Amino acid sequence: MGWRFIALYALGCTGLWLALLAPGLVSLALRLQRLSPATATTDLEWVLSVGAAFAIVSNPIFGHLSDRTRSRFGRRRPWLVSGMLCGTAALLITARAESMTFVLIGWCLAQVAFNAVLAAMVAILPDQVPEQQRGTVSGVVAICLPIGQALGTLVVRGVADFSELTFMLPAALGCAGVFLLAWKLPDVALETTPEPRRPLADTLRGFWVDPREYPDFAWACLSRFLLATGSAFITAYQPYYLLKNLGFGVGEIAGRVSQAVVIQTALMVVFGLLSGKLSDVTRRRKVFVATGGALYAGGLWLIAGAQSYDAFVAGMATIGIGHGLYFGTELALVTGVLRSRPFASGKDLGLLNVANTLPQSITPMLGGLLLHGTDGNYATLFVVAGCAALSSSLAILPLRSVR
Repeated sequence: MGWRFIALYALGCTGLWLALLAPGLVSLALRLQRLSPATATTDLEWVLSVGAAFAIVSNPIFGHLSDRTRSRFGRRRPWLVSGMLCGTAALLITARAESMTFVLIGWCLAQVAFNAVLAAMVAILPDQVPEQQRGTVSGVVAICLPIGQALGTLVVRGVADFSELTFMLPAALGCAGVFLLAWKLPDVALETTPEPRRPLADTLRGFWVDPREYPDFAWACLSRFLLATGSAFITAYQPYYLLKNLGFGVGEIAGRVSQAVVIQTALMVVFGLLSGKLSDVTRRRKVFVATGGALYAGGLWLIAGAQSYDAFVAGMATIGIGHGLYFGTELALVTGVLRSRPFASGKDLGLLNVANTLPQSITPMLGGLLLHGTDGNYATLFVVAGCAALSSSLAILPLRSVR
C-alpha cells in the first residue's frame, strides 16, 4: 500500500480516537460537574464503568456483523460512516443532558456506536495491508491513539466554556477524518455470505476462543489483557501517587502529570514508528512485542521505587518506550495469528479489543483491594502492575505461527 492510503488510514484512526477519547477524558467530567458538583466524581466513575461494559460487549459483535456485511458499499465502509453519525448523535444527547441518567444513556450509546467504527477500522489492516507492510502500518496506527488523545485535550481546552462544543467539536473533527478514509477506502463488497447462517447459540459460541484449538490467538489476547492491566493502573493512580508518595500539593498535580505525559507520548510515537518499521525489515514480530512488555514493566517498577519526581519521569519515559515497542508491532503480530480468516478478522480483532478494554472495568476494584490490604501503599500497587506487564511479555514467547 502507498503512503497516501497509510496517511488516510492514520487520519481516520486519529479522528476516531479524537471523537471518543476527548469526551471521556475531559468533557464528561465538565458536564457532570455542572449538573451535580457534589456527586460529580462518583457519577463520573459510574458513567465510565458502565460505558466500558457496553464497549466490551459491542466491539466483537460489530466486528462479526461487519465481517458478514454484503452491502454494495463494502464490508467496512457502512459501519465507519453510520457508526460516526450515530456516535455524534449520542454525544449530542450527552451534551444536552440535564441529569446524570441521560448523560449515562448518551455515553453508553456513544460507546456502542464508536466501537462499531473501531471494529471496522481495525479490520482494515488485515483486509488491505500486505503482510510485509503490516509492521509499518501497525506502528503508524499505534501512534494515532496518543495523538488523538492529545488533540482532543487541546480542542476541548479551547472551548471549555461552551458545554456542547466540548462534545461536538471533537466529534465533528473525528467525522471529517473517518469520512475521508471511508470515501477513499478500496473496500470490496462480498458477493456471497462467507459461511452458512447458523443458529444464535452457535454464533454466540463462535465468540469463545478455545485455547487448545487456537493457542497462538489465546496467548496474544492474554498478552494484551496483561499489558492493558498494567497500563490501567498507571493511568488511574499516578496523580494519587504524586500526592501520597512524593508529597506534591493538589495544585501542582496537573502540571506535573502533564509534563510527564508529554515526554511519555513523544517516546511512544518515536518508538512505535521505529518498532513497526524494523519488524517489517527484519520480519520478526515477537522480539519487539516481548521487549516492549519487559520495558513497560521496568518503567512501572522504577515508579514504584521513585523517591523524586525525576525518577518518576524516568519511569514514565521507560513506559513510553515500552509502549511504543509493544503496540508498534503487536497489531501486525496478531494479524498473523488470526484464528479464522479471511471472513472473521473483524470479530477476532474485536475479541482482542475486549482484552484491551476489560482491565479498565476491573482495575478500580483490584486497585482498591491492593490499597486496602497494604494501608494505601501505592508502591506495592505499581510493583503488581509491573508484574502484569512482564507477564504480557512472557505470554508472547509461546507463539509458533509468527516469528
